[in-house]
Amino acid sequence: MDKERIRTAILQALQDELDRQTGAALESKAEATSEESKAEHKYDMRAQEAAYLAEGQARQAAEIAAAKEAYRTLALPDRAGGSADLGSVVTLENAGRRQHYFLGPTRGGLDVTVDGAEITVITPVSPLGRQLLGRRPGDSVQLPGRGGAVTHRVAAVV
Repeated sequence: MDKERIRTAILQALQDELDRQTGAALESKAEATSEESKAEHKYDMRAQEAAYLAEGQARQAAEIAAAKEAYRTLALPDRAGGSADLGSVVTLENAGRRQHYFLGPTRGGLDVTVDGAEITVITPVSPLGRQLLGRRPGDSVQLPGRGGAVTHRVAAVV
């Protein structure tokens, strides 16, 4: 798998998320300062609630921008056959089904599709991320399943 293409897909997904969050923050700010949001009585909190919402959305936009920078500057070492670390793509296999994970610095849970393969971003602080760190092809990890823990084999580390 081409990790540079995966990084590009992650950066695009983060940019899309940043655009949505920035737009929402601007809308909330406009509502907070709108003449229509002016308090009609002492218990009317519309403007204040919109201001709090805009502040939270702006904070989230800043976090997304920081995540973009973290991915932009992330080293993508060649780990083919080596152990999994930050910047690695790990492929797990169970019963002929393969799942691809990218060990990233932040924004775990983000899904991207590259060359028809769905790749899930996980972080080293997540339970799965902790299990994958240092693993090599042929090693096993335990993932929760409906009937208890399910063993998955590390098929590849890139």
